[in-house]
Amino acid sequence: MRFETFRDAWGVPHVRAATEPDLAFGQGYVTARDRGWQLESDRWRAEGRLAARIGPGGLAWDRFAVQVRLADTARRVHAALAAPERAWLAAYTAGVNAGLADGGRDVPELDVLASGGAVPGELPPHTPWPDWAPLGVFLTNHVLFSGWPHLLWREHVARTLGPDHVLLGGADGEAGASSGSNAWALAGGRTASGAPLLAGDPHRLLELPGVYQQVRLACDEYDVVGLAFPGVPGVQHFGHATVRDGAPPDGPDGSVAWGITNAMAHHVELFTETADTLSGSAGEVTTVRETVPVRGAEDVEVAWTETPRGPLVTDRHSLRWPARVDADLGVASWRRLLRSRTAGDVAEAFAGWVDPVNRVLTADSAGTVLSLTAGRVPDRAPAERVLPHAVGPGWRPPWRSLPGAVEVHDLAVDANDRPVPGGRAPDLGHAYAPHRARRIAALLATAPDDGERPGGQSRVFGDVSDGGAASLVSLLAGVRGSGVGPAAARLRDWAASGARMDAGSVDAALFVRWRDALARRVSAHPALAPVHAPTGLPALFDPWCDVVARVAGALEPLLRAGATWDPPQDPAAEAEAALAQVTRRAAVGPAGGASNVPVTWGDLHPVLPLHGLAEVTVLDPAGVPRVPDVHRVPVGGAADTVCCTGSVPGVATASWRGSVARWVWDLADRRRSRWGVPFGSSGDPRSPHFTDQHPQWAAAGTHEIETDWARLRPETWETR
Repeated sequence: MRFETFRDAWGVPHVRAATEPDLAFGQGYVTARDRGWQLESDRWRAEGRLAARIGPGGLAWDRFAVQVRLADTARRVHAALAAPERAWLAAYTAGVNAGLADGGRDVPELDVLASGGAVPGELPPHTPWPDWAPLGVFLTNHVLFSGWPHLLWREHVARTLGPDHVLLGGADGEAGASSGSNAWALAGGRTASGAPLLAGDPHRLLELPGVYQQVRLACDEYDVVGLAFPGVPGVQHFGHATVRDGAPPDGPDGSVAWGITNAMAHHVELFTETADTLSGSAGEVTTVRETVPVRGAEDVEVAWTETPRGPLVTDRHSLRWPARVDADLGVASWRRLLRSRTAGDVAEAFAGWVDPVNRVLTADSAGTVLSLTAGRVPDRAPAERVLPHAVGPGWRPPWRSLPGAVEVHDLAVDANDRPVPGGRAPDLGHAYAPHRARRIAALLATAPDDGERPGGQSRVFGDVSDGGAASLVSLLAGVRGSGVGPAAARLRDWAASGARMDAGSVDAALFVRWRDALARRVSAHPALAPVHAPTGLPALFDPWCDVVARVAGALEPLLRAGATWDPPQDPAAEAEAALAQVTRRAAVGPAGGASNVPVTWGDLHPVLPLHGLAEVTVLDPAGVPRVPDVHRVPVGGAADTVCCTGSVPGVATASWRGSVARWVWDLADRRRSRWGVPFGSSGDPRSPHFTDQHPQWAAAGTHEIETDWARLRPETWETR
């Protein structure tokens, strides 16, 4: 073979080759063998051909993928690439195809679909991956990741409740901020080693297999450990590299690292089209009908329409997406990152970044720590970031010129927070996360006597104090009257002691029951009746327009505004009702019998990851490949805690969103760097590494990264 593969104790692949093309081939091959189902299902999504495999359950996604021109955008980006990036992608997809042919497609999920028992009809024959497919996978992972679906919700609020309603969120109320990640950088003066330390964790949907792949990529030009998107070459978001030309590959010299968080930027724009603009009078408009195959049902015709702004994603909204506008995804910057040797190199590599817009922290072993914002974003004033734009003069603003990198001499924290005027990051968005950044800074304000160490970052990763919960409970402080009782006092005491969302906390469960009951009560208030009207949007956008969930996320600004709440005693009355639920003595135990143990937050809050076969609506749950019960482990935390384990407030308490990886990069010695993921490194339910990291993840833990080739297990592949 053109490459070598080694494994650590957690099954993480370390891929080594002499040249970059051979390394790219090896990364593709190993990924296909480890994540065959994930690669194939993501490719189907990118092509808008999911329903051809899983039946009607995939049709909603396919309609969207066709209408947003997902595959066409990937092809355009690929056609515009320079020769080196084309060759890099070609080597990777050649490896993917070889890995799929050598056993990567021999997985339980594909067996279930091929059997015909889950969905009637034949499974379409497999075809090799085209070279543009990795770009389609990257786009699939990010097309809904930006804030543009929130624009549809805010338009609905403005239309039904008025243009100044508190549910629109923004500076006076952060309703609507939901994307998330944490990252922090500690300069050498704060660390035990005297070299910088970077750490963080991205927050996304908890998918099974996980969205990130732990990997090491080593060739004569570079040696990088990091987190990759399965199906995409390189390491885009989180990486730690060492220099190979003369410096010890795992020694204390020549090391550079980087990590990102979402900048919450208004970078993908919606336009409200009219009959006139869609008629072609305002520019060229193209409409084409495309047949989407549906396994086990009649094929469906889907019409897609392209306006000068971009494709229609509803019957009246067009999408202006930088990746499509410029036929550019910044692939050259992906390659350049791998070759970075200093923090300055990383900053220069990110100068070519396109989508999504991220805040970047980078540091090197020479002690330099830099902060920057990377991506392509239209130059819009804050007032223009709230709602979809009208089509008129000036609809096509230039891309904004972003400030250069800023040196960090002490501590930098990024957690989707609103930038401080004149600070290190520009304000590019509308709604931000209000609490996590302050909490992380407070946790790091008091360092250990001998300085920060990689393992010590677990106290940050595992923090479950909920600033939003404490702030909401503070509304009970002014409640007077007969409605005040022990439940209100109990919640106040809990909030005053840190509002900790511990898995074993009965009081945290009480808070959630109270908050959710309150959200349902407020959402049913007559003042909010208009917003319950049908949105007229495709069902794909229902999660963004759930009124109860939106009200739950904006309870504090709603109640403080006084627009939807009358008797001041009612919050305490709801607390009393919730207390009766939480402390009921006849809870159903795990064996179906009575239990005298009060309900805890962990009882209400198991991890419930999304699996692709969940969309096969006709499939009996018993037909889904079995996953060990460990994935349902109760967890602490919540959507707004540093230890993110998000649920849908007001709707469901199970955790469906959270930290999809944790990373700590030690610039003194990469062997002391740490990482961890939910579930495991393998995507195959039969593998011992399918869920072996999950208990550690549930405890907010990480483990050291083994980089000594002599301590890794060489792997010999069986090829066909």
